[in-house]
Amino acid sequence: MVRRTGGRSQSRFDHPPEEELLRADEAAALLGVKRATLYTYVSRGLVRCVPEKGTKENRYLRTDVERLKTRHDARAGHAAVASGALRWGEPVIDSSVSRIGEEGLQYRGHDAVRLATDGHLFEDVAELLWTGRLPPGPTAWPAPEAPSSRSAPRVSPAALAAMLPRDTPPLSALAALVPLLAANDAGRFSAPVEQDKVRARALIRHLGAWVCVAQAPERVLLALREPTVAASLATAWAAKSKRAPELINLALVLCADHELNTSTFAARVTASSGADLYACVSAALAAISGHRHGGACDRVEALLAEVGRPERAAPVLHGRLRRGEAVTGFGHRLYSHGDPRTPPLIEAALSVKPEALKVRVARAVMDTLRDAGHPPPSVDLGLVMLADALGLPPGAATVMFSLGRTAGWVAHVLEQRDQGHLLRPRARYVDPLGSPSR
Repeated sequence: MVRRTGGRSQSRFDHPPEEELLRADEAAALLGVKRATLYTYVSRGLVRCVPEKGTKENRYLRTDVERLKTRHDARAGHAAVASGALRWGEPVIDSSVSRIGEEGLQYRGHDAVRLATDGHLFEDVAELLWTGRLPPGPTAWPAPEAPSSRSAPRVSPAALAAMLPRDTPPLSALAALVPLLAANDAGRFSAPVEQDKVRARALIRHLGAWVCVAQAPERVLLALREPTVAASLATAWAAKSKRAPELINLALVLCADHELNTSTFAARVTASSGADLYACVSAALAAISGHRHGGACDRVEALLAEVGRPERAAPVLHGRLRRGEAVTGFGHRLYSHGDPRTPPLIEAALSVKPEALKVRVARAVMDTLRDAGHPPPSVDLGLVMLADALGLPPGAATVMFSLGRTAGWVAHVLEQRDQGHLLRPRARYVDPLGSPSR
């Protein structure tokens, strides 16, 4: 339990991950103050602390310390504020697309979890993010054109498959597809908002259908004929469950946007330069391919494979914790009471196939870490559980996360263009001896 003392109201939640906590000397050093001053900050409710098990010492929440440091650095000028803000600090961009607060995640003022669990199509939610208005009924996006036609790749699925190794990760295949779509759209440099929305609909539909191109190119054309993005993914993956389109849609909606994460920031920076929509999406795909962003689902898959059987969860996890190794898929810095996107995904997985091996392993992992005082699972574990329950191929969780986020990328690209300025931060030069030049 993290506690905040002083006159502020208490904020209670599960024990944060070890990497999110600082010892007193570390926190004081980061703030450039003495321990006594740190304790004063705690008493004022500016920094939260948690008791360290087995000792009389407290550990201090890194996010609170870094936020306080950013504010203190404001006295040194805007450079210090900007430097801290780019590392999980204060907001740096005005946006109306989504909001993360005590009430959870909201898309344009609508509760994201409610949108997902009420059955709104991913296409409806994309239109909400792009326009600020939720369509009154299900949105039908036009079927994308077949390969070799206008605004479609001038290459067949079989030809692209021949260029890719069969074990190409789905996200890498999609990253290869976007420039092909761009090359066949000569008008992409002219960017009226409505025309870019048309491009975005076709682009997302193609990404959903071509996800299987390296392993099963024959399914691409079948997937292109499906009425929704979720149905395209289900066909591309040859999902056997009749509920696959419904539950894939749930995942896409829950992942549609998440404020100013790394890939979204990449898309916005690229958009601010005047680049076309395809370039912005390519930049975002490049960012999300990094192991510290989109790679979390892959690490969760690897963890569940390492555990292997439910009865091995405790020894494997206790061994990891003893060695100081991170356990991916638990806790989120922005959600003190747990990631609200995760419970619907876990419930969906359990409603389809609770007896699936990885689903049972995941439940054992959750039980073990809960008993050890760790925070609740994140969206990554929920996506992996759902993918396994539906019998989807390895990497499907990452694809649902990334393809869902494409809707948010487009929304932020449109918003950035409307704001009209170039995102051009400054660097603070540091000489070879390490003293900053101001």
